[in-house]
Amino acid sequence: KLPPKKAREMQVLTREEIQRFLIQAKAEGYFELFLLELTIGLRRGELLALQWTDLNVKERILTVNKQVTRMEGELDVTEPKTKNSVRKVALSQQAVDLLVQEHEQHPDNPILFPSPRTGGYWSPDAVSRINRKLLKSAGIEEHVRFHDLRHTFATMALQNGVDVKTVSSMLGHFDAGFTLRTYTHVTRQMQESAAEKMGNFMAQVM
Repeated sequence: KLPPKKAREMQVLTREEIQRFLIQAKAEGYFELFLLELTIGLRRGELLALQWTDLNVKERILTVNKQVTRMEGELDVTEPKTKNSVRKVALSQQAVDLLVQEHEQHPDNPILFPSPRTGGYWSPDAVSRINRKLLKSAGIEEHVRFHDLRHTFATMALQNGVDVKTVSSMLGHFDAGFTLRTYTHVTRQMQESAAEKMGNFMAQVM
């Protein structure tokens, strides 16, 4: 048997890199697409498969229930591989407003982020190429994959106090344990911070 393929180490953008990246995305007309990715951390195929009807503007809820894949050279929209991937994700009002503005640019197209060239779904490979181009233009390491934007969302959410179970459900993970194992580097920092806080508390008590 072949040895298991070694997982590629995740790369996480810093706050300053996120800012430069989004400035570049806005300059090149991809702001809404990449902002949403960094805001809720969808898988690439899930992001590209979103339709306008998946967004509940009033409740600020986005339904994730399909993905775009390339099968035998053709783009195909399929159900996610696992039931955990089908989920509802809450959005900020800022994100909803931006998505409404995005839809107003092509109100007759059911796809939330249609390809400007074809009017259909974006090719996942094409979006990855755009990601590399934006990174290069923003002066950021080009080996940051599109999937690393998902890692960036999860890392930033955990570092800013969002609990692991909530992050896990937003990512569509099987359980919070998988999220904990994936982002050990963040949760270790959180434990150290908690230990420091408890140490300070007990010092005051004593």
